[in-house]
Amino acid sequence: MASLPKNLIIRNDTVLYCITMKNIDVCLTPDLLHLHKIDNTIVIVADIFRATSCMVTGFAYGVKAIIPVETVEECQELQAKGFIAAAERNAQKVEGFELDNSPFSYMDEKLIGEKIAMTTTNGTYSISKAKTSAVKVLVGAFLNLNAIVEYLKTQPYDVLVLCAGWKGRTNLEDTLFAGAVVDAVQDEFFVAEDSAIMSMRLYQQAKDDMLGYLANSSHIRRLQRLGINKDISYCLQRDLYDVVPVLRGNELVNM
Repeated sequence: MASLPKNLIIRNDTVLYCITMKNIDVCLTPDLLHLHKIDNTIVIVADIFRATSCMVTGFAYGVKAIIPVETVEECQELQAKGFIAAAERNAQKVEGFELDNSPFSYMDEKLIGEKIAMTTTNGTYSISKAKTSAVKVLVGAFLNLNAIVEYLKTQPYDVLVLCAGWKGRTNLEDTLFAGAVVDAVQDEFFVAEDSAIMSMRLYQQAKDDMLGYLANSSHIRRLQRLGINKDISYCLQRDLYDVVPVLRGNELVNM
């Protein structure tokens, strides 16, 4: 079905069927988002190592809401108002904040029912970029891949997977996640753009050994230098949680 043109009339004797398929596309870095028209689109933000993996884990373990902000200063302001706050820059915790950017930090029972303010190098920046005009902004990770896919199938909108990347540059792990989404919905969505096709083909090559496929990637090397190997393995696990974080106003909540 993915190879069909978006609008196709099939003649079956005298009956005409008009098929209008939804589009799915991939934006490889938030710095390219301005090239995409997203006013009729659900945007899924993916920052696999590690912001969106943290968010998904937090909701799975009972966090009530996450307030993603672009700057450390905004996060400090929310912290001053009494919010638990998480801040990461260059893959490391910013001094003075309660939480870092490890998903294991979000498994703490003390966070159940809490609202968390969060800023990260790439993930929350991408959410800020997307929320200005998208129909909905969702948060995706391998950890909730199937939950995201099943939700998308129920929606009438086009889809764009927004890879958070690294400081405006493309990264491999977010691209593989985007490809996993495209691969899962290709029979129901029109896959027309090269970024979506490329992402899907990369995922198909990597899916049986993603850790090995990513072994020399830039962000894995960055995290390994910091001794965060367990986070890498954890974030590449598929379908651990049935959660779909969605941005409502300025807060992410579990749908």
